[in-house]
Amino acid sequence: MKIRIGPAVLSVVQGDIADQDVDAVVNAANNHLWMGAGVAGAIKRKGGDVIEDEAMALGPIEVGKAVLTSAGSLRARHVIHAAVMGQDLHTNAELIQKATTNCLKLADQQQLVSMAFPALGTGVGGFPLGDCAGIMVAEAMNFLPRAGFLREVRFVLFDSAGLEIFEQELKRRSAASP
Repeated sequence: MKIRIGPAVLSVVQGDIADQDVDAVVNAANNHLWMGAGVAGAIKRKGGDVIEDEAMALGPIEVGKAVLTSAGSLRARHVIHAAVMGQDLHTNAELIQKATTNCLKLADQQQLVSMAFPALGTGVGGFPLGDCAGIMVAEAMNFLPRAGFLREVRFVLFDSAGLEIFEQELKRRSAASP
């Protein structure tokens, strides 16, 4: 599913974040930027250790912030590491909102045109998927009308249940917006 927001497209797809052909994929990271399981593990397995090496050289960072590295052997050109949790591996709505916004800003500052997000904080962080969808879709919809370079934001969900939740949120919010 996709909607147009000004000159940009916001979409929801099912797939593997590590396989996306975009300027940047977002990694759901901890603030020390070591890459363990879940999304981070998938990105590291497919892209190589160089991604984690570059990320850890930039950390630790404040929870809610984001940094950019190369993407190793991924199809994407970059990885944006969103510190959505600290070393306790727990997150909350405010941290997901901040991390999402900071990823969007960083992509635009770096003059990236396309990016792909996973559902931040819903794996290891244990945050409810429906709440995450509401936060992330709202942030993207608020940011895209004023983006300078960013023209595509894609939410990539690994399973059909996640896909359905994000699609419903995108439908609900796009129907409510002018």
